[in-house]
Amino acid sequence: MTVLEAIQKSAEFLAKKNVESPRLNAEQLLAHLLKMPRLKLYLNFDRALTTAETDALRELIKRRGLREPLQHITGSTSFCGFEITVSRHALVPRPETEMLAELGWQFLSTLNSQPSTALDFGTGTGCIAIALAAKNPHAKITALDISPEALALAKENAAQNKVAERIEFLQGDGFVALKTDAQFDLIVSNPPYIASAEIATLDPEVRDFDPRSALDGGADGLDFYRRLAAEAKSFLKPAGKIMLEFGDGQADAIKSIFENEKWIVEAVRDDYSQRARILVARL
Repeated sequence: MTVLEAIQKSAEFLAKKNVESPRLNAEQLLAHLLKMPRLKLYLNFDRALTTAETDALRELIKRRGLREPLQHITGSTSFCGFEITVSRHALVPRPETEMLAELGWQFLSTLNSQPSTALDFGTGTGCIAIALAAKNPHAKITALDISPEALALAKENAAQNKVAERIEFLQGDGFVALKTDAQFDLIVSNPPYIASAEIATLDPEVRDFDPRSALDGGADGLDFYRRLAAEAKSFLKPAGKIMLEFGDGQADAIKSIFENEKWIVEAVRDDYSQRARILVARL
C-alpha cells in the first residue's frame, strides 16, 4: 500500500466514524508515524509502506475511529508555537486559548515593574503559563491547579520548553493555595465553563477523554466566574488585570457577575471565529 492509498483508505474509515476533517486526521497520524512533516507526505505519495508501518497506522486509525483525540494519540499539540505534551489528566489546549495567552503576554510586556507577576489559575497542561514565561523573560509566573497529576504534566511541559525556573507550581483548591499577601499584575484563567448537564452532549473526544473537573462549571457553567469575581480582588495589584476565557453565549452573564462585584469590565474580546470569548477586567 502506498502513502496515498493509506491516506485515502484511512480518511474513508474516519469519515464513516464521524470524525471531523477525516483526511487531515489521516495525514497527521501518518506523518506522526513516519516522523515527517505532514506536507512532506505529498512528496512521498508513491512510497510503499512496510507491513510494520501499515499495521501501526491501522492501530492509530482505529484509535481515532473510537474518537480518542488526535492529540492523545500523537502525545502532544502545538500551543502558541510551543510543543505541549498532553494526557487524560488535563484539558487538551484549544486554539482559541492562544488568544488569551497572547493578550496576557502583551499586557505583561507593557509593564515597567520588574519582574512582572502573573497567576495562571487552573493551569492544566501549563500551556498559558509557559507562553507567558517564554514571551516575558523577566516575568515571574505562578501556575496553580487542584490536580497533582495536571501539575506534574505542567512541570514536564515547562522543563521541555526551558521555562521551568521562572514558574512556581502550586497545588491546591483555588486562592487558598496562595500566600495571603501574594499580589499579581495579571490573573489569567481558562476555567471549567460547561454546565454540568451539558457534558453528556459534548463530542466524545471531549466528554470521554478530557477530565470532567476541567469541564464542569456547575449547574449553569458559571461557578468559577463567581468565585474568581469574589476572591481574586485581594490578589491583584492596583493596576492589574484579570483575563478569562468563557464559553459560547456566556458573555453577558459573566460581565454582570464581575460588575456586581465592582469590577470594571474593560473589554469582551472575540475569538478567531468572531465569537465572544475573553473577558478583560480591572478594579
